[in-house]
Amino acid sequence: MLTERQELILKTIINDFTQTHDPVGSKTVMNQLPIKVSSATIRNEMAVLEDQGLIEKTHSSSGRVPSSDGYRYYLDNLVEPLQIPESVYNKIINKLDRPFHQVNEIVQEAAKILSDLTNYTAFAEGPESRNVTVTGFRIVPLFSRQVMAILVTSDGNIQNQVYNLPHNVHGDEIEKAVRMINDELVGKSLNQITPDLLKQSLGQNASNKHASEFIDLVEDVINDAASEQMYVDGQINLLNNTSTNDVTNLRSLYELVDHDDLISNLVDYGNASENGRFPVRVSLGSELPNELLKDYSLLTAEYSVGSHGKGVIALLGPTNMPYSQVIGLLEYFRNELAKKLLEYYGRFK
Repeated sequence: MLTERQELILKTIINDFTQTHDPVGSKTVMNQLPIKVSSATIRNEMAVLEDQGLIEKTHSSSGRVPSSDGYRYYLDNLVEPLQIPESVYNKIINKLDRPFHQVNEIVQEAAKILSDLTNYTAFAEGPESRNVTVTGFRIVPLFSRQVMAILVTSDGNIQNQVYNLPHNVHGDEIEKAVRMINDELVGKSLNQITPDLLKQSLGQNASNKHASEFIDLVEDVINDAASEQMYVDGQINLLNNTSTNDVTNLRSLYELVDHDDLISNLVDYGNASENGRFPVRVSLGSELPNELLKDYSLLTAEYSVGSHGKGVIALLGPTNMPYSQVIGLLEYFRNELAKKLLEYYGRFK
């Protein structure tokens, strides 16, 4: 552990570097410290911090910048979340204070709000939905062989997918299959509707040769409805928050962010990492399992909607972001998002 004075110096260097993005010298630290310390003493303490790998010297200046270990020490021991300004509070309330027709609309808007407020790339994942029940199923003919399968669940969500059916499936077969599916599945939770249940309840009762196609179709729609949807907003901000001019790396970074499975795993990884002091977890680029993110930090926060499950919000921004402000924002926002979702779910009681 550092001494109190060393911690003050490290905190001052990080705060100044966050604002200016320039290496910080001993005179700058001396002028900003809340205690009176000579420039020589500060230089000695900065040498200690450098020996411990918490700050490092750049080639172009005599000043120092925080290292990954320095940021980690700061996040684990020194950072204090700031209360969000009233203007930010009002923006969040105004954006969320409108009618939403589906859970996914609220979650998608959450990602947009976070991105707009921070100019970072924001992610929002909805609460688990496997405990909601099926309230209706329809198949709507579109073109010659195309149909749209529509699944409605007890939380008001509507899942639809377009499929191609065999050319020799007739309308009466579709209607019969829809009646059978509704008879068997309405009232059951998504968690209860397993592949075995579909084969047992639909396959045995179906009297046409296309039963397997309908079973596959229903299984696909159920899986999509039960999956946790990840929404991303502010991808363009990646350009503002990187020091690389390598077009290949930028393209790969965009592909990473736009790939639902990869980014979902990344957010889950960040949410699982233990930082301990606050509900917002911070993973530095050096701690993330992808070299493309070495200049970034990922902040994740879990929110709870009671019996309706849990979701995650996250921000991907530069390592030298103002952590106190951003952590304070995420702490507040996760609670407001949970309240809005609980209000939405309350409409279906």
